[in-house]
Amino acid sequence: MPKLGIRLESLGLALRAALSEAARLGVSGVQIDSTGDLHPDRLTQTGRREFRNLLRSHNLQLTALGCPLRRGLDTGEDQEPRLEFVRKALTLSFDLGARIVVADMPPLPTEGDVVRQRLLRDALIDLGAHGDRIGATLALETGLDSPEALAEYFRRFDHGSLRVNYDPANLLVNGHDPIAGLTPLRPFLAHVHARDAQRGRASRTAQETTLGAGDIDWMAFMAVLDTFEYRGWVVVERESGDNRRGDIAAGVAFLRRFLRP
Repeated sequence: MPKLGIRLESLGLALRAALSEAARLGVSGVQIDSTGDLHPDRLTQTGRREFRNLLRSHNLQLTALGCPLRRGLDTGEDQEPRLEFVRKALTLSFDLGARIVVADMPPLPTEGDVVRQRLLRDALIDLGAHGDRIGATLALETGLDSPEALAEYFRRFDHGSLRVNYDPANLLVNGHDPIAGLTPLRPFLAHVHARDAQRGRASRTAQETTLGAGDIDWMAFMAVLDTFEYRGWVVVERESGDNRRGDIAAGVAFLRRFLRP
């Protein structure tokens, strides 16, 4: 059975207050961005030990470290500092016990875009080798490309630490089937975001919505994960909305209906 967590930034609270709220909601884990006080360069070994103790005091585990990037892994400008930040985040995720870093996957390069092909390939080879060496996984977020195309691309790399963070809302918004897409990416599933969306209508584009209020069939989605015997994290996330904290609480309650006791 999957384990249930939340993305801490969705609560819009300071760290300690957010951890207390996560504990109150009864989830088992939290995803946190590697920024601010949790930036790899700021969190000393003592700080890492204290943070692990803080998580334990709330009966929480770290599901993954988020690794926000200003530019994609297919961009040449400042590429080496960007890769170094991801390497440090991978090492930090290992030290904190999650051993997973979530980062954006840029759109797959077209055949004619030789520069982007090389930049992305070299970046993933570099980060995959680092992850393999230290025992941490880089989970790249789905969304822009079809799951079939992404799975085909990932099979080109001989690194067990290159995986995906499956975000069904991203896939839906970009015109892909979020349930059918699980099957081709099954070998690469490392982390899952629970986020909902509505397909585009005649009067508006596709958009994120409260979990359970969108067009994703969550009963079917969770049933597929159960069929896969997926035992990783399903993390409730809300990126927009006027009451994200309330939406996260409602999303946790909604998703619990599909988790076997």
